[in-house]
Amino acid sequence: MRCASGIEARQVDELAINIDPIQVGGRLTGDAMKAVIAYGDGYSVCDNCRKPNRLDYISKPPIADFHKDVAAWLNMDAVRTVPGARRGFQAVAHTCVQKGDPVLLTSLSHYTEFLAVEGAGGIACEIPTNNNRMVTPDAAAAKIEDVKRQFGRAPALAFIDHVDYQFGNMHDVKAIAKVCHQYDVPVLYNGAYTVGILPVDGKELGVDFVVGSGHKSMAAPAPSGILAATTERAEEVFRTTEIVGDVTQRKFGIKEPEMMGCTLMGVTLIGMMASFPHVKERVKHFDRELENNRIVVDGLLSVVGTKILSEMPRKHTLTRADTIGSFDKVAETHKKRGFYFSSALEEKGVTGVIPGATKVWKFNTYGMTKKQAVYLAEVFVGIAEENGL
Repeated sequence: MRCASGIEARQVDELAINIDPIQVGGRLTGDAMKAVIAYGDGYSVCDNCRKPNRLDYISKPPIADFHKDVAAWLNMDAVRTVPGARRGFQAVAHTCVQKGDPVLLTSLSHYTEFLAVEGAGGIACEIPTNNNRMVTPDAAAAKIEDVKRQFGRAPALAFIDHVDYQFGNMHDVKAIAKVCHQYDVPVLYNGAYTVGILPVDGKELGVDFVVGSGHKSMAAPAPSGILAATTERAEEVFRTTEIVGDVTQRKFGIKEPEMMGCTLMGVTLIGMMASFPHVKERVKHFDRELENNRIVVDGLLSVVGTKILSEMPRKHTLTRADTIGSFDKVAETHKKRGFYFSSALEEKGVTGVIPGATKVWKFNTYGMTKKQAVYLAEVFVGIAEENGL
């Protein structure tokens, strides 16, 4: 079935249980699907744009109210929508970092955080993890001291992931932020896997910036995301333009340089807005998500030789599994090699595992029902039994 000539209709989530690590939190709600159709044209939200001609001032559709609502929801003072979390990283790095400045990241930070630092001319300084693959406040303090000895000054900015993308481990952002602030280091909270998934309170966490991903965790079309800031930091990152044309003497009102004026002009923004009421409700029930994850993890661990590399007990649904001692042993002699595993999963209606992966791989159970979780656990056990494990 095609949705246009040469473009096959995507039916992944309609036809299978999808456990892709980066896709499950971004599945659109029914309301968002309808909004996508209604506002699919490029500049569709600009119908009623009036002076001062800026996205977050538009009242019809209620974009201005949406910005205020998201800020209140995150307990921050100001919010802007951005084309993905990475553009939030970029805006903050460009604001806070000068060429040659040391910037704090972690050994689990996403590559886009590194690229944001590189684009601003900063130097990446990683906080190492401990033996449990966790970033600790003590390690953060030690790294800041190392940076001060090396550069003669503290880092210009710290990127701290609440839940990292490699293991889905939950790090003590509040305690790490407290350490950073003792050295006057502003903290960017990377909530790509938390904002829209579980409750996030920026003021309680004590962070200066909160970045979220619409398409990863807020049931929104891509590319979309949010950047929130405290009042003090908002004045910096959301500063307005001062440039003047030397021939025309043109000025550009209250456009914001880091936002390049306006950000999400149509379907991405409206899709995120349409899903927002559902997202606000679903974060209240993250305990159910963890229970479903436990069912699946228990099923996997019942297969002898399987390990979970993420912290246990699980605090997030993104999980990293080590099946070198189980499913990979089958791959050594199977005619399909490692591809037998993803093929067997797809035959049983499960998708999202990288084809050929049988050693170390990630999955995410977010959004599935308990019935689906039980079935998925049975599928893993069934494949193991079919192959003599």
